[in-house]
Amino acid sequence: MRVVVTGGSGFLGSHLCEALLRRGDTVWCLDNHCTGEPVNVIHLLGHARFNLVRADVTHAFTVPGRVDAVAHLASPASPPDYDRLPLETLTAGSHGTKNALLLARRQGARFLLTSTSEVYGDPLVHPQPEGYWGNVNPVGPRSVYDEAKRYAEALTIAHRRTLGVDAGIVRIFNTYGPRMRPHDGRVVSTFVRQALAGAPLTIYGDGSQTRSFCYVDDLVRGLIAMLDSHHAGPVNLGNPAECTVRELAALVLAVTGSASRLDHRPLPVDDPARRCPDISRAHELLRWAPEIDLEEGLRRTVDWFLKVLGGGRLRQPLAS
Repeated sequence: MRVVVTGGSGFLGSHLCEALLRRGDTVWCLDNHCTGEPVNVIHLLGHARFNLVRADVTHAFTVPGRVDAVAHLASPASPPDYDRLPLETLTAGSHGTKNALLLARRQGARFLLTSTSEVYGDPLVHPQPEGYWGNVNPVGPRSVYDEAKRYAEALTIAHRRTLGVDAGIVRIFNTYGPRMRPHDGRVVSTFVRQALAGAPLTIYGDGSQTRSFCYVDDLVRGLIAMLDSHHAGPVNLGNPAECTVRELAALVLAVTGSASRLDHRPLPVDDPARRCPDISRAHELLRWAPEIDLEEGLRRTVDWFLKVLGGGRLRQPLAS
């Protein structure tokens, strides 16, 4: 296929571009480099089927030739980014989604919106199925991201129902892996960076809040499965193995061999107490489930961080 990936220079977008090229697709990677980094795709620049375009999808855009699919990933996605860029985040979810949908409609292409588990807010239902409407504070500190994605979902489904666009939605839960920015504010990258530096690991609250961590390769398989389908969704993509933040910290310390201590700080406003996906729909419709466990995924992630930060290889694997 010929696939447009908006936000293609970001952490997740770059892995998607790479996977699409591996299977023989032609990729148009669009990014304004607001949070995505060109270094993430620099190794793809010599590829005959890869095209990198610096573009802001909140303005009308097009690409030459036929388009078979549009994967819309463009948006700030970590708390420090959308705290710093609140209006840009809302515009990416509104104007950016509209423009990506218009391209898909003009071309008769499949459209994939990457939404987020943040639409569930601080959930009152656990684990979270797609039918749960969420518990979101519309004016809270996380609202610009939450509401941008909720609006993007509504816009996507309206285009499918009213205009016949072959559109689908996935809701992505915590994803980690190589190419995460060390200072992006996500818990995995923060813990790994702090542990490798011998700095205290910052834990908000008592660390009993839970998350589910999906390795990026698994997540990309799910994105491609949804892109290749005609399902509307929404479909949860994430790892249903629930883990407390305190347990994650302990595993990062074990994998890195770090002696860093834990630094407890006050819990941020609207920080979800529990977050874990029900992936029954993904298994049924896409035959998808994650395969890489947290320890192995962290080992690969830490190994990448060591290379990027100028360190060596990891020590031997933990005893099983």
